[in-house]
Amino acid sequence: MENMGLKMLEIYNHKKVFITGNTGFKGSWLAAFFDHLGVMHEGYALAPDTTPNHFGLLQQAQSFTEANILDTGTLEAAVNKAQPDIIFHLAAQALVRTSYTDPLNTYQTNVIGTLNVLEAARKCSSVKAVVLITTDKVYDNKEQETAYIETDELGGYDMYSSSKACCEILIRSYRNSFLNISDYKTKHHLLLASARAGNVIGGGDWSKDRLLPDIAVATSKNQKVQIRNPRSVRPWQHVLDCLYGYVLLGAKLLNEETAFAEAWNFSPYSHEAKTVEEIAAIARQSWQEVRIEFGRAQDNFHEAGLLILNNSKSIARLGWKPAWNTAEAVDKTISWYKDYYTSGKVSTAEQVKQYMDKINAQ
Repeated sequence: MENMGLKMLEIYNHKKVFITGNTGFKGSWLAAFFDHLGVMHEGYALAPDTTPNHFGLLQQAQSFTEANILDTGTLEAAVNKAQPDIIFHLAAQALVRTSYTDPLNTYQTNVIGTLNVLEAARKCSSVKAVVLITTDKVYDNKEQETAYIETDELGGYDMYSSSKACCEILIRSYRNSFLNISDYKTKHHLLLASARAGNVIGGGDWSKDRLLPDIAVATSKNQKVQIRNPRSVRPWQHVLDCLYGYVLLGAKLLNEETAFAEAWNFSPYSHEAKTVEEIAAIARQSWQEVRIEFGRAQDNFHEAGLLILNNSKSIARLGWKPAWNTAEAVDKTISWYKDYYTSGKVSTAEQVKQYMDKINAQ
């Protein structure tokens, strides 16, 4: 029997995708996902800010505009030139700890940048759908063993989280003000949805203060890695799991299904949430040379100790579900880095194929 989720993706045939933040970790994996599907895509982003970086290693032959999301003229020109059917907005200042040291840029990039993308989409007649990526951290987190659903109260302790909560309010307000569902097909032809996922792991991420990249880099140098907050609990998921959700959501919007123009959680099952210490132990199983020392951060920046999302809406209505459990996600991530550091191999395309094979077998 043909997998219904993969059948949905056929709508991307002969469609053009526009990805903001395509030079980043998730954006470059999303581009690789569309490469696997044979879908045309173009990008808009700043140059990668790490060396090495996933985008550069992939050497994708895609059209790409190197510019800031805050440059409205360049952004609108790029969208108009591309004439995309759908925009996936991933460009962001995505680091919690950086948001403490650079709150102004965090808010400008995340909030005003999102508004700029919405304006560019509304002004371009080819755009029929926009999927805007926020984060699991948009909720008013009580740090209780409660899995948050999409209608729970928004909040955000730190500047990154609150900026993304602002984005969710902005998206809802923009939809109500300019793209109301009741006016669809009469006054406008554009559907918006937001996607909330967090603690995404996978090969090719070299951002600061990331658990598995820090482990991989230290291990490649035969060094012990220092890890903070070992008791913190997170719903760890492989980047391909959440990206598959984004793409399914986009397919629903392209299919003009207005009921999907709202917010969605993409996360592992609640029982899969694990502590930092447990994730490190799984990493050691995948790469025996891993050596770890636990401690606390030297600064006093607040980081949530517990955060779990409820994924039942996406499972029931989108037909999405996690394909790789947490142990598999960590193993795939560490294996990617081990391949890179021991033999120079970039396993992205191979892992995308493995993931799609797993989806097809479900």
